[in-house]
Amino acid sequence: MTETKLRWGVISTANIGRAAVNPAIRASSNGELLAVASREEERAREFAEKWDIARHYGSYDALLDDASLDAVYIPLPNSMHREWTIRAAEKGKHILCEKPLALSAAECREMDAAAAANGVKLMEAFMYRFHPRSAKVVEMVRAGVLGDLKLITSGFTFRLGNSDNVRLRPEMGGGSLMDVGCYCVNVSRTIAGAEPVEVQAVSHQARSGVDEQMVGTLRFEDGLLAQFDCALNMSRRETCVVAGTDAYLTVPSAFLPGTDDVVIQVQEGRDGQTEHTVAGVDEYRLMVEHFADCVLNDRPLRYTAEEAARNMSVIAALYESARRGGEAVEVQP
Repeated sequence: MTETKLRWGVISTANIGRAAVNPAIRASSNGELLAVASREEERAREFAEKWDIARHYGSYDALLDDASLDAVYIPLPNSMHREWTIRAAEKGKHILCEKPLALSAAECREMDAAAAANGVKLMEAFMYRFHPRSAKVVEMVRAGVLGDLKLITSGFTFRLGNSDNVRLRPEMGGGSLMDVGCYCVNVSRTIAGAEPVEVQAVSHQARSGVDEQMVGTLRFEDGLLAQFDCALNMSRRETCVVAGTDAYLTVPSAFLPGTDDVVIQVQEGRDGQTEHTVAGVDEYRLMVEHFADCVLNDRPLRYTAEEAARNMSVIAALYESARRGGEAVEVQP
């Protein structure tokens, strides 16, 4: 590809695109947002006019037929990721798809195969991974700053005010684990640098049947444990604490820190507290710029669909454990 900028289209007028990813594409150094699609022509037109997007389409297929577009961002409900990722790949479009990438590991691998067969790139939009603080945490753990790693705890909760929200609809792939708990699973696996072998989980169900609240434990082969909680019925909270034999570190606003400078707090004993400052960035912009760079220069993506499949394997085991009342369940490789 010889263009200096990746030409993007967005499938859906979803809020995550409007509020975060679409502005990141427009602010990026190597991308431009040219089109948006909705299943309703009028909604697409109004969205495009409001946000100064050049073209709009009244169907997702119409956008995929636009030969001038190189890539699409898909912020559709979880249950629609597989279908529209495969359709986009078959139209020769590179795909950045919202997290979780699919409803299962098998779906992730099917989507990956479709992308490979059509010569396009596919990446899951876990934006927090692109913040330099995330890399710094892993670097500190690997360097032995905490001693031997023993425990990772994380939490991601917020309170839904709308009972009709798609996050509460089981047929749309809703639930707290799928929406925000997936971050906790991902950050635990990333910091551990390994896959858990066994999990346990208990959950509270919403009236719709999805998990409105969940607490889970991941057990790794070397004795490392990771515990997390996630919820759609609690006040806003994003936490991550990583503990070792010699010290522990705390990551405030772990997943959505904003664009101001952020810190990593390290506590060694009772009195040995230090604070590491990381310069503020837009993690969404870094994500879309990385994706565009990999497409434009044919470079490998930092995170693959296979990595997303492994995250979904852990999530599947957690759901199975919750169904069994907290019984330990092995993670399928």
